[in-house]
Amino acid sequence: MQDLEIYIRDLESGDVSGWLSGQLDHLELNDSDLNGVVKGAGRYGSERLRITLYPGAFGKRFTSVVLEGERLPWHSDLECARSAWRVLDREVRCSPGDWQEGDPVEDEKWWRLDHRGEQKVVWN
Repeated sequence: MQDLEIYIRDLESGDVSGWLSGQLDHLELNDSDLNGVVKGAGRYGSERLRITLYPGAFGKRFTSVVLEGERLPWHSDLECARSAWRVLDREVRCSPGDWQEGDPVEDEKWWRLDHRGEQKVVWN
């Protein structure tokens, strides 16, 4: 099972379904109300995947978007973040994938994609 997680800043109702409807073969996601956890599903080819949105992540301005399935349209969090950034034109962050349990959190860098480009940054 593959899972991807990205964080989208200042997400608005319908943003994720608007983005994913162009990436998946079928989408069942009602993201019109972002006041709580939103669960949905989709299909990519013959594979079913789960979609979960967690509003209020990291200081309340970000929504965590988690995609889980045997096969997804992207191979990494960064590829997924790039896709979201191109469609939504909102700041997107994701893990670089090289952090390991036990590493100091203050040294942890995240990919930030926004109008300034792609940069590795400390979250705060």
